[in-house]
Amino acid sequence: MINFRAPLVGVLLLVAVASTANYKLEFYEANVVVTVRTENRQLTVERDGKVVQQIMMGRDLAAASTQEEIANGFKLVNLYREEIEFTKDVDSASFSLFTIARKVRTRSKVVVDCVRIAGSNWFGGPQQKYQYWPIQKLRFSEYSYLTKEADNCAVADRYWLSSVGSFIYVDNEAPLFIDQNYGQPGYMCLEAKKSLPYDTYDNTYSFIYQIGVASDAKVAHVKAVNHILGKPTGHPAEAMVKYPIWSTWARYKRDIDDKVVLQYADEISSHGWQNGQYELDDDWEKCYGALEFNTNKFPNIRQTISAIKAKGFPRVTLWIHPFINKGCEPWYSQAKRNGYLVTNHNGSTDTEWWNSQKGQAAYVDFSQPAVAEWFTKRLRAILDESGIDSFKFDAGETSWTPPDPVLHGPRSQHPNLIVDSYVRTVAKFGDLVEVRSTQRTQNEPIFVRMIDKDSEWNWNNGLPTLVTTLLQMNMVGYPLVLPDMVGGNGYNDHPPNKEMFIRWLQANVFMPSIQFSYVPWDYDTETIQISKTMTDLHERFTPQIMARFKLAVSEGLPVNPPLWWVAPADTVAQRIYDQFLLGDDIIAAPVLQENVRSRDIYLPEGSWVDGNNGTVYTGPRWIRSYSAPLSVLPYFVRKTN
Repeated sequence: MINFRAPLVGVLLLVAVASTANYKLEFYEANVVVTVRTENRQLTVERDGKVVQQIMMGRDLAAASTQEEIANGFKLVNLYREEIEFTKDVDSASFSLFTIARKVRTRSKVVVDCVRIAGSNWFGGPQQKYQYWPIQKLRFSEYSYLTKEADNCAVADRYWLSSVGSFIYVDNEAPLFIDQNYGQPGYMCLEAKKSLPYDTYDNTYSFIYQIGVASDAKVAHVKAVNHILGKPTGHPAEAMVKYPIWSTWARYKRDIDDKVVLQYADEISSHGWQNGQYELDDDWEKCYGALEFNTNKFPNIRQTISAIKAKGFPRVTLWIHPFINKGCEPWYSQAKRNGYLVTNHNGSTDTEWWNSQKGQAAYVDFSQPAVAEWFTKRLRAILDESGIDSFKFDAGETSWTPPDPVLHGPRSQHPNLIVDSYVRTVAKFGDLVEVRSTQRTQNEPIFVRMIDKDSEWNWNNGLPTLVTTLLQMNMVGYPLVLPDMVGGNGYNDHPPNKEMFIRWLQANVFMPSIQFSYVPWDYDTETIQISKTMTDLHERFTPQIMARFKLAVSEGLPVNPPLWWVAPADTVAQRIYDQFLLGDDIIAAPVLQENVRSRDIYLPEGSWVDGNNGTVYTGPRWIRSYSAPLSVLPYFVRKTN
């Protein structure tokens, strides 16, 4: 036996056992032991003798590995001189963190480490169209881990949290693909390889990930936020929380002009909603990318905005995208001539988005600081001209660039760099900003909007995913979540019916903000009355939302965590997908199914007061068949002594 033992408690223990090829990191403060067994390529993490993480490591962890001591850890080297470093980062009584790092020297080499996800519940992962919760239900095959249009993957942070109190975070520079429940059911395989859509031109690449361990999932997540993910430096304006946002998009799509938007404002105001935020959405430009108003539609935009504000909307925002379409002249030719557009390695800027034909658009290259400033100045000119207050920023995902893009920054960050650059450019426009695509921008003080939801009752991007997407975003470090519009977007000429509209609105009440486009008076008097009750309820709880915003900034806490947040060891709470919390003291249990007028509700430990009738319940317990007619949103508030 080769035994390297540090003389002081609280530092790293390195053990190499030649006969069985076992190597260990021991974290004394938290009683955490990491064991690497090269003969079966198994990495096991134990806390207080209990296994909290298991990983089947790649074939580069060969039985012939030799061990070398390095600062705070050890390095394994196989016969091919391939190296894997295991390094201790944090050893405290409440939290342990270590890093596994490879520098892969052969571009064609593929490394696969498979994380066992069976046996516990998992949270986090990418935003998805079918946003199941917990996420071990999801299936992926050769899934490139980037923001992209496919699968509604607009939020793609490489962070997974286990119910037993451990997490995995993969560094953004790794060319990462995942296979989950394919090939090896019960495992999530992290596959690193130099392959499109990542940059394929460097001869080497890094594959680095970190594993954190704490007493439970809540502690582990807070530690992950503070050590790795980051927390917002500020939060959106209180008025954007307290009063509804009214968007032209779902109701009118692109059929807007001066007359339409003023009529919409009149309707909202006449039905009793004041102080809201008015959002002018798609098709206001001369052409896509001009960033100038179409004067046929809006002959005097300053006058129009002034009139909207006079009708009871003190805040007006404008929809913006990062593209310039071919034929949008002279703006397209000027931008291309000046090198302001993302190109591929052959120099082509051709790409597409939902408002262009194939190859008939280009993506502004925000990875160039000068281009970001050029775009910023153009937006400031809009504000100066119109009297508009800020912007809704759409798109931004990496998949909108030309395939195999050339960006201005380290190749190891391509193509992730474009979404990071876009978000950080536009986040400077104040506390009314919203974006929809993001990766590793948790520190920005802005709303991250859920990608467009469909007006459906099912799991195919329908109403149930409003709640699970809220949970997913909070649990990858984005607590400032802007839910999508009440009732969904009505695509394929399929607008929400009355029941869907009301249930969708109820689900929004204890989320950070409410966005309307379809309106209550599209239905009947009962819908108007219920809607007013629900927006008033949201307004009444705005102080609690703002208090949680402040805790998100100061401590990195989620605003709308899953139910298990207040009872991390409660395995029933861990699997609840149709309820959520506001902070630690409010449980929302909206009805998410069609033609349902009652539902089962789970209450975790504690005393909970029914918000509708004052009944006090002591958890943990189920309330079976709780009556929830169309006018009722079930919710519970923690009892205070």
